[in-house]
Amino acid sequence: MPQRKKIAVIGAGNIGGEIAMLAGRKELADVVLLDIPEKEGVAKGKALDIMQTLAMQGLDSKVTGTSNYDDIQGSDVVIVTAGVPRKPGMSRDDLLSINLKIIRAVATNVKAKAANALVIVISNPLDAMVYEMKKVTGFSRNKVIGMAGILDSARFECFLAEAAGTSVKNVSAMVLGGHGDTMVPCLSYTTIGGVPATKVIEKDKLEAMIKRTRGGGGEIVTLMGTSAYYAPAAGSIAMAEAFLKDQKRVIACAAFLEGEYGYKDLYMGVPIVIGAEGMERVVTIELSAEEKAMLETSAKAVRELIEASAKL
Repeated sequence: MPQRKKIAVIGAGNIGGEIAMLAGRKELADVVLLDIPEKEGVAKGKALDIMQTLAMQGLDSKVTGTSNYDDIQGSDVVIVTAGVPRKPGMSRDDLLSINLKIIRAVATNVKAKAANALVIVISNPLDAMVYEMKKVTGFSRNKVIGMAGILDSARFECFLAEAAGTSVKNVSAMVLGGHGDTMVPCLSYTTIGGVPATKVIEKDKLEAMIKRTRGGGGEIVTLMGTSAYYAPAAGSIAMAEAFLKDQKRVIACAAFLEGEYGYKDLYMGVPIVIGAEGMERVVTIELSAEEKAMLETSAKAVRELIEASAKL
């Protein structure tokens, strides 16, 4: 009988708990939910709650809670959510100094205990955190990716479907760049039922939706008083599933660029193929002059964030 897959989730907060639940409901893998010793009870309690929920549904995935990094050994996937969530009035960049220390500690333990895993980073500010994860672990770029583009694209698709009065199944959108206010919704690759969105929705409405997408995370923070967690969790599970099942899916993710799109030595949201080797390749698409200019602005913002990280 083949051995079941294993996902380690670092951080047992709102996102971590939802990731464990989604993985269990899909019977995608057994899950280890890890948090700091002071929150070990939370990790163990959520694991029990989820296991009992799965039992009601006749699902056999095992979920365990721990604060011991030894328990993540042999993980196929490590999903990192650890860090302080955004609060009203905070930008993703405000989290940098706090979460940088946390991500460095996490990365050191992942390197020691789960050296063969695909690492998916969710912690904010995303582009700086995933860069630091790769830097500290020394893992190849195909094994360290960030969950961002899939979430930003989903937000854009949600708004587009609502505006067009159509099923979201008919909507396809691509959002590139850094995970922040400079992200780049690519209208040249955005369609509704195969028709360019620019032919279906008025220009002013599209511009409003682009603005709302860029501020999508902040909108939820303002409403809830904390960061989104259902959609980020779903995004990371889609990425993990593509890897574990060798789906060869094209997904917008924060990837380490080595010349693609004209950028090197930084993480930025681009379409990639995820399969059994992790990030198997970056998909290069032709951007309009306006989109290239916006991507340059986004790359500059990401670079500034990475430079700021190096000084901390």
